[in-house]
Amino acid sequence: MRISQKFEELKDKNEKALIAYVCAGDPDTETTPSIVNALVEAGADIIELGLPFSDPVADGPTIQAATCRAIEAGMNTDRYFEMIKDLEVNVPLICMTYYNLIYRQGSKNFVKKCAEAGISGLIIPDLPLHEADELIEICKEEGIDNIFLVAPNTSDQRLDAISSKSSGFIYVVSKLGVTGEGKNISSNVAGLLDKINSNLPKAVGFGISNRKHVEEMVAAGADAVIVGSAFVNIIASKDNVISRLKEITKDLKEGCR
Repeated sequence: MRISQKFEELKDKNEKALIAYVCAGDPDTETTPSIVNALVEAGADIIELGLPFSDPVADGPTIQAATCRAIEAGMNTDRYFEMIKDLEVNVPLICMTYYNLIYRQGSKNFVKKCAEAGISGLIIPDLPLHEADELIEICKEEGIDNIFLVAPNTSDQRLDAISSKSSGFIYVVSKLGVTGEGKNISSNVAGLLDKINSNLPKAVGFGISNRKHVEEMVAAGADAVIVGSAFVNIIASKDNVISRLKEITKDLKEGCR
């Protein structure tokens, strides 16, 4: 499913999107599909599947640990695509990874594998915007969205440049720093959302971990919220994982309505 199609569906229902991040292969390749199915069944609108990389510079300790567990369990690029091909979920799937893995595969080869596996979008935090044109063109040929990030300290000029090259949605980073659960969300998010001159949906991530955060972001004008570390922490606990994932997903989704 296309990302734009999902946002149109939600707009018709007057809902915002819940985007759930999990690291593929954490705790192992066999369990990840069950985790994804549970998230979708409980109400996640889009799944962001991390392709683990050894140096995840945008991620905090929680997702770094998940990346290590996944790599140690044998997850790699080829297994990632094989696993995704076997997923049977009717929601958009996004690959979140780092450029080194794409470079090693070759951009055309990597993007083609994304398309064949049913991936709708790419998030590559360490790919500089001014070096992304080639990948953007390749993705357009395969019908895959490139989702770029904006941060609280992004200049107005750069906001415009990011908006012009983004597709699918714009990833709005709620705070400076790396991913991770937070107690409070920056009060400046509403101002940042207002500054983004784009018709694309705006999805806020980094630090969002509970329904209160979700409701705050929706009230600030977000079209979607991205939650990762809260899910990854449950997976790491190994305690009633599926039931707890469903419970928190349902609660977070209620905040999107």
